[in-house]
Amino acid sequence: MSLQYKFFKKTETTGPIVGIDLGTTNSLVAIIEQGRPRILKSRDGQNLVPSIVCFAGPQGPCVGTRAKQRRVIDVQNTVFSVKRLLGRSFEDLKNSKVQLPYEVVEQEGLIQIRVGDQTYSAIEISALILRELKEMAEKDLGVPVSQAVITVPAYFNDSQRQATRTAGRLAGWDVLRIINEPTAASLAYGLDRKKEGLIAVYDLGGGTFDFSILKLHEGIFEVLATSGDTSLGGDDLDRVIAQVAAQEIEKTWGICIFDEPKLHAAVLDSAERLKIKLSTEPQALMQVIWKGQTYERKWTLEEFEVLAQPILERTEKPCLQALKDAGLQASDLSDVILVGGPTRLHGVRQFVQKIFGRVPNTSLHPDELVAQGAAIQADILSGNNQELLLLDVVPLSLGLETYGGIVSSLIPRNTRIPTVAREVFTTFADFQTGVDIHVLQGEREKVQDNRSLAHFKLVGIEPLPAGMARIEVKFLVDADGILQVSAKDLRTGVEQSIEVRPSYGLSDQEVQKMLQSGLENAESDLGFRRLTEVRNEAERILRVTQKNLPQADQVLPPAEVETIRTVVTQVQEEIQKKDVRGIQDATARLNQVTLRLAELLIKETISRSIKQS
Repeated sequence: MSLQYKFFKKTETTGPIVGIDLGTTNSLVAIIEQGRPRILKSRDGQNLVPSIVCFAGPQGPCVGTRAKQRRVIDVQNTVFSVKRLLGRSFEDLKNSKVQLPYEVVEQEGLIQIRVGDQTYSAIEISALILRELKEMAEKDLGVPVSQAVITVPAYFNDSQRQATRTAGRLAGWDVLRIINEPTAASLAYGLDRKKEGLIAVYDLGGGTFDFSILKLHEGIFEVLATSGDTSLGGDDLDRVIAQVAAQEIEKTWGICIFDEPKLHAAVLDSAERLKIKLSTEPQALMQVIWKGQTYERKWTLEEFEVLAQPILERTEKPCLQALKDAGLQASDLSDVILVGGPTRLHGVRQFVQKIFGRVPNTSLHPDELVAQGAAIQADILSGNNQELLLLDVVPLSLGLETYGGIVSSLIPRNTRIPTVAREVFTTFADFQTGVDIHVLQGEREKVQDNRSLAHFKLVGIEPLPAGMARIEVKFLVDADGILQVSAKDLRTGVEQSIEVRPSYGLSDQEVQKMLQSGLENAESDLGFRRLTEVRNEAERILRVTQKNLPQADQVLPPAEVETIRTVVTQVQEEIQKKDVRGIQDATARLNQVTLRLAELLIKETISRSIKQS
């Protein structure tokens, strides 16, 4: 490895840089403190933030644990597993055969999630989750936080990576780097630099599966190969359980759960809880209560593993493909790391052991490893850690459409990034003055079998006989895995370039409009939030005071009671006026005039307790 890899420009920062694991099921934020990663706490003191958004309630959408609590009772207003929809078309969703209890609709080929009379893109939902992570990070650290490294599945294509970056931007993050989840996990694994060799990362998350092989040597983490499936994860394990329950419920109750969104959500929720129980217990009870009826079924671990087997078998092919791409045998690996909550399952660990002929490494926290690695990468970018270096790869081949609907690959999969590739093409027809550039991603030969990333046109080329023009196309993939394409007529110097944007998501104009709207309404939004908080506190004190007013007549002079009643009326009037300062002042007065009443009631309660004892 040449010495040039050891030098890099330090990122200019305006505060701490955090690492974010934006997961299908749960999300986490981490930071490096005293050289070690620490997971930041959510509002309710937990490490994991459920990746769930609920739009019910007058104060706007809620995210995380509060939203998860409403997933069953308010299913039509609650969105989860949205990561599976990021950067994908409606056609993709139809082909995946994923059934969701909330309503997903098509809008000009794009996936839109309908909530009430509003529709939202997967990017907008993800942005709400990322905004919650931003607020919790700032609360935990006590300072503004705006810069982050965000992880994505290694097998995310360009559209999905761009969609993730856009969601981060919409949430107020300056996304310094997008890195692959298995690569992040390996950073956490090798942090102490004592572990070296060829490492495989088997990452089975809630909605995606990745497998990567890395070489660790003297602080350099080099990705050799990566493969995976962005439509495979723990959610599928929940669904095989739910499918059995659906058949039995339909047979017993005569109801199809897919026709009843609340019942569907309840079954999926129970299936997830059962799966988690079976990760630590040999058997568990699944129970669904709906409209006074109760469905119960006892599951054994063996029964579940039989159903899970076909899903786990789908992970074997990507593993073998990555080994082949890296030119390795399973026996060459030094270690196999398990990442993701579903890898706690006995059946998953046994299956991994069968593939690689070794017991996988289960000593690391499967839920937290990716976030920890993202924090390490953030620390590297900040310039604090100059002993580690990450060399990642392109997960899928990138190329152009050529005559006859064939793909010409410019950057093969597993090419190290950042990278640049150039190739010279010519014209097919006489005297062409323009060339259509169609950028594609995938491993197939035919255009129709790959993912279309972008179209643009190079115009103003010299009109020459067919085959005479020389058009140089350049692909540049940055450290985030984001692609830029340029085309140049080598004879005239005419050039056109484009940064490839996601095929499915929000346009730049839409994102800018949302950001502008957020800026324009920031003051009013903050004012609404402040008014709501102050009003809620005032109403709480009013309820307590009014509850105790009958006793006030017995322990206080009439004049004091009348004063309390007068201030109560003042608080109610200020609430109606919706004036924050007025409500605060009136509430403070109410606290003051009820102080003696509170003291007397406490003394009376203590006295009564002593007499009773």
